[in-house]
Amino acid sequence: MAKVTNSPNPGHTSSWYAASANDKRVRPSLEGEETADICIIGAGFTGLSAALEMAEQGFSVIVLEGERIGFGASGRNGGQIVNGYSRDLETIAGRYGREKAVQLGEMSLEGGEIIRQRVQKYGIDCDLVEGGFFAAFTSKQIKEMETNKSNWEKHGHSGLEMVSKAEVGKYVKCDRYAGGMIDRFGGHIHPLNYVLGEASAIESLNGRIFENSRVVSVEKGAQVTVRTDRGSVKAKYLLVCGNAYLGGLLPEIGERMMPVSSQVMATEPLDQGLIEDLLPANYCVEDANYILDYYRRTSDNRLLYGGGIGYGGSDPADLTGVIRPNMLKTFPQLKNTRIDFAWSGNFALTLTRVPHIGRLSENIYFSHGDSGHGVTTTQLLGKILGEAVAGHAGRFDVWSSLPNYPFPGGKTFRVPLTVLGAWWYGLRDRLGV
Repeated sequence: MAKVTNSPNPGHTSSWYAASANDKRVRPSLEGEETADICIIGAGFTGLSAALEMAEQGFSVIVLEGERIGFGASGRNGGQIVNGYSRDLETIAGRYGREKAVQLGEMSLEGGEIIRQRVQKYGIDCDLVEGGFFAAFTSKQIKEMETNKSNWEKHGHSGLEMVSKAEVGKYVKCDRYAGGMIDRFGGHIHPLNYVLGEASAIESLNGRIFENSRVVSVEKGAQVTVRTDRGSVKAKYLLVCGNAYLGGLLPEIGERMMPVSSQVMATEPLDQGLIEDLLPANYCVEDANYILDYYRRTSDNRLLYGGGIGYGGSDPADLTGVIRPNMLKTFPQLKNTRIDFAWSGNFALTLTRVPHIGRLSENIYFSHGDSGHGVTTTQLLGKILGEAVAGHAGRFDVWSSLPNYPFPGGKTFRVPLTVLGAWWYGLRDRLGV
């Protein structure tokens, strides 16, 4: 059953997040000439994390957003606080050396802590709930989780605990899983309300945010000039934080990431007893497959369920037709449940699946490509951009030293080559090998 709702929040996609946003007011567009210490492109997680870091330090900040605050992945994602990166620390050690893995490991829990600290400091109302559960289908996936747990603990992560098949029901009422692992440092939020809360915090510190102000050109120099159709900003520094929605503005960044869509839907509000029976601990859940499903409870007792993937940012014609069958495999008891919202959004994927952070010049910095782990990583990297501009570039230098590459095949073949690789890993999931 589907009765998908159109967005009641102009300029946003038709998501449950947009419908339930605490703040629906539209900020003004940039008109005329402005100056600031810092200009930031993109009012999503990365850009606003950086903007808040800079505003707290007393810099004058202007943020330019082509659409609305949280328009992209920041306001559309599953809302799950998942610690770490899209590649585990042992893979990072194998690629870049043990020292780099240790340095990234020291930062790996910080993104979630930044969210918690800002929620408390600024009173951000974003339905923060603690706890996450990783669900395993096979004994192979359980062994991989055990290995990951051991590796994480070497880097100070003490919140992980293995879950037997008999104990799965404490977290999710589903007989598909062979076991799993909980992360007590995980959790979930309403991501659009979180990013809107960051925006209000920035404005309380005299930062300015302009919506519907798409950047059309960037002029490099001792002062950077950033132009929109109806205005410009001259700034000492520019931070480029557009991620998958940057478009063709700066090809030297764009060729090193690929937009990838993920699909999400939300059911009608469920009976309190039913939703508590399905997810007793109110933890968010994601499974261990390469192309994974993820789901959680919302504050108004809906089941928010996501999954699927579209390389290049393509979307299926029928979003509910893709996601709902997966939901019913997990919770067949919801076969007569109405779907009120269905939407998709793009995140930025890098070839290495590790974020790409660096400089285009002495005063132009960028960060993108969190590769599906953006809720926490963007908070960390946005803060690190702010540190670097303020003259504390030690952590920035760690990240910017990691090699990054354009996708093979360029724009023409990057999608089919990536799809082929995903098909192979998806086949391994289905075969359990």
